[in-house]
Amino acid sequence: MSLHPLMEALAERIRSRWQSFPELAELPLATDLAEISGSLDGEALFIRNELAQCRGLRKLHLETARLGAGLQILHCVFYPDPRYDLPVFGADVVASPAGVSAAIADLSPVCGQLPDAIDAALLSNPGPGFRQRRELPPWGSIFSAHVCFIRPDGLDEEEAFVQRVDQLLALVHNSCMSVLPDAADAPATVGRWQGQLSYCRQQKRNDKTRRVLEKAFNPTWADRYIEELLFDDPPRP
Repeated sequence: MSLHPLMEALAERIRSRWQSFPELAELPLATDLAEISGSLDGEALFIRNELAQCRGLRKLHLETARLGAGLQILHCVFYPDPRYDLPVFGADVVASPAGVSAAIADLSPVCGQLPDAIDAALLSNPGPGFRQRRELPPWGSIFSAHVCFIRPDGLDEEEAFVQRVDQLLALVHNSCMSVLPDAADAPATVGRWQGQLSYCRQQKRNDKTRRVLEKAFNPTWADRYIEELLFDDPPRP
């Protein structure tokens, strides 16, 4: 599946980074969800999913998708194990033959605020001054104050976006290596579980994703894909 150069570069950077995460292991993935083929408005739709888990993160998910010769999507999210005080890492890119229309990356808090060390690191390194910032969607309250949501303006900004994502991944990696877990029944763990549950439910408010999947496949399959793979509710600790 040939993708826009930014998406290819970003996917490779994510794969390379997550190989260094502690106690990395593959997560089981149903065969019919690993590589998916369908049709939308007469054009071939292809989706590829990759899943893993590691110390501190219950799920690392990378999705790449292409519709015919047009729309291309990269979606990546790392969900923390609620026992660990870690943010949700997320990155998404939307491209077409006209170029990249949207690129977003963030370390999103699960309980209202980021861990102090991560917040301080982002404050000290706010990232490049991208020329075309985009407005967050109505459900965007889940993101942090440091969210990067842009329309990349040229090759230099595409490269800068990949570097920014790499910086976020480095922060997550270092946190996974150092943060100690709380007990499963600790108030902090329960609070983070509830916060992540809210994060996933907010993401499900993005009706565009559901409509595309329903049209390409069917409503039942779309529900399964969203509920079990994209934005599955975190298991209770």
